Amino acid sequence: MASSTSSLQPPSPPPGPFSAAGIASSPLETLIPHLLASKRSLSSINHVWRANELCTSTRTSLERSTITTARTSFLRSGITSQLAVLRQVHRNSETTAKQGRAEFEAVIQVLDEADERLRDTLGKLRSTIVEKGLRPGDEERRSLLDFMNEEGVEGLVGVIKESLDGAGQGMREFEDGNRGFGEEVENVRKLLYGDGLKGGSGLVGSASQGRVVQGQEGSPVPQILHEMEDRAREMAAGLESLVSHYDLCVTAIKQTEGGGDAASKIAGDLPEGVDVGQDAGGAPPEPMGDQERMEMMRVLEEDAGQVEDVVMEIRDHIAEMESLHSRVEMHTSHLATEHVNMTAAFRMLEDLGQKLPGHITRTQIFLMRWDEDKVAIDERLEELEGLTELYDGFLRAYDNLLIEIGRRKDQELEVEQVVQEARTRLEKLYEDEVEEREVFKKEQGDFLPVDIWPGLRDRPLRYSLSSVDDQASRVPDISKSVIYRAIQRVHGKR
Repeated sequence: MASSTSSLQPPSPPPGPFSAAGIASSPLETLIPHLLASKRSLSSINHVWRANELCTSTRTSLERSTITTARTSFLRSGITSQLAVLRQVHRNSETTAKQGRAEFEAVIQVLDEADERLRDTLGKLRSTIVEKGLRPGDEERRSLLDFMNEEGVEGLVGVIKESLDGAGQGMREFEDGNRGFGEEVENVRKLLYGDGLKGGSGLVGSASQGRVVQGQEGSPVPQILHEMEDRAREMAAGLESLVSHYDLCVTAIKQTEGGGDAASKIAGDLPEGVDVGQDAGGAPPEPMGDQERMEMMRVLEEDAGQVEDVVMEIRDHIAEMESLHSRVEMHTSHLATEHVNMTAAFRMLEDLGQKLPGHITRTQIFLMRWDEDKVAIDERLEELEGLTELYDGFLRAYDNLLIEIGRRKDQELEVEQVVQEARTRLEKLYEDEVEEREVFKKEQGDFLPVDIWPGLRDRPLRYSLSSVDDQASRVPDISKSVIYRAIQRVHGKR
């Protein structure tokens, strides 16, 4: 909070409640609420007294905890080495479990991607309707998928899911067993270091709660005490600033016309232990000059805006101290039973020693089964990818079929054009021959006997062109746009 004796020279303020012009208006309407709020804030002295009590209690707890910790450290050191072996075994099995889980999830991802590719291909087969010209006219329209065995896909997917379910079940059983073993090891560790068993109260606090550290490294109480003393000093400093602000409010009201009576009525019955410099019921102080009074009002107004923050800070400090003190009490209480916890930890170590061979065997069995599951799943994955390649090939083959039909149609049209040109040429040759024979007949016929050549008056040979194989089917009519799109897909623009 700002000081009423500040030597800073603020710029001339605009007219207001605390300006030279504003003081003459009605500053009591502003000062009285400030005085009331300041008086209420002085009740924070109770938190300061409580902070002193908490610090004293914590110092006593520190003395007791030092003695108790020394008595139990011997038992702890004997268990630590055995616990280190068990934790290493658990870490190894946990690493195996994590690697297995990572591989399992990677397999699932690969299978999901393969299944997605297959489903995408099946979708394309389903959406590709066979061109009407390729099928009998009375047949209902069919998609490419109608020509494939979709049940085989579902059967293979079902087998893969069963394999995954079996592998996943084995994975979960191993993880559960490893987790149970780890929890037992962790319970020993918690007993050893005073954390309490799983589901207990827990003594390790966060950094904001005193950074309590358990075990052989040292008692948490000294650091907690240090934080509590720091907070107690901050609370005392905050209370001192509140008292100074209260004293300034009383002075400001007394310097205001008609403020003496108001100060006497409001300022009485202060909390016990609060010592202020001004007596609200005493004689009025010496009058101040305008500049001095303006500076005092500026400081008071600035401090008034911080009163609630200081009070809240004191409350936050005492709440933190109560929390820290509660942890100190918990620590002191648990130190009294730590010897019992060490004995319980030793019994748990004996039990874990009997379970250790079974736990190692379970890890080996898991590795063996997972290797077998991976081989089986890989085989199914190859089948799935093979189906995808088959169906993709069917899609490509159908597009190439459309392209082939287009090529054959072009060839058929070219043949028909050649045939038509040949027919026209043959017919022209025939007509020319008829005409030539008629000319010969007219010119020479009267002079030649009819029986000199029996074929003299015969008409010339006449030829016709027709297909050799009447059973051959015509190439169906497929629109050029359909064939063009097929070409685009074949060239990677599907």
